[in-house]
Amino acid sequence: MGVALITGASSGIGMEIAKILSKKGYGLILVARNKKALDELAACLPNKTKTLGLDLSKEKDLNKLVSYVNRKRIDILVNNAGFGDLGEFTKTSLDKELNMIDLNIKAVHVLTKAVLKKMKKRNYGYILNVASSAGLFYAGPYMATYYATKAYVTSLTTAIATELKNQHSKVCVSALCPGPVDTNFNNVANVKFSLKGISPKFCAKVAIEEMFKGRVIIIPTNYMKLAVLGNRFLPRLLSAKICGNQQSKKLSR
Repeated sequence: MGVALITGASSGIGMEIAKILSKKGYGLILVARNKKALDELAACLPNKTKTLGLDLSKEKDLNKLVSYVNRKRIDILVNNAGFGDLGEFTKTSLDKELNMIDLNIKAVHVLTKAVLKKMKKRNYGYILNVASSAGLFYAGPYMATYYATKAYVTSLTTAIATELKNQHSKVCVSALCPGPVDTNFNNVANVKFSLKGISPKFCAKVAIEEMFKGRVIIIPTNYMKLAVLGNRFLPRLLSAKICGNQQSKKLSR
């Protein structure tokens, strides 16, 4: 079937996507900081799997992966690695935010460009950038940096997809924009969502199905589709205020 590269594959959505694509016959290249978890996952998968223990927020590790990718044929790229943080902007850690920007934005940007150039030459391939419904809202007070990084991902993905369509390319680029998902993201971000999260297995299933259909923006649940649609009719500052009120409730939890 080809080869799929998945970042952030040691748990959650990335792990479930790896399981789905392996069952479909794809060879896998799995990337995450936790090499042990990747190796344990690889041992359970039916197809050939390569594991790389890399921290893509670090330029050295990102460059290593790009160098590796440039020597391979990649048929599917899943940019899943990322994290968030909760807190008032003046009180959150600058170092953590800069790492978030490097991982959520820079790594996605660099890998997408590197892989897309080769896909365009073959006129075939799929890129799935795991964003968030946060990237479809105007702003997220108390998760300001996270919302901003995901807005970058959805904007970049939509722009690239439009360019490819204008060029009649068969390469498909999509952004996965779920609401809350029950993954380790919540622990890293120090946040507990008021809405019940969907399972990473369900999220991954919908993501892969819609990716193969060529859907640009993938929102797995009807509830979030309605929320995103409703937000389009709100003034920017009112939308941010409503979102901020929801996020601020999590600060005291």
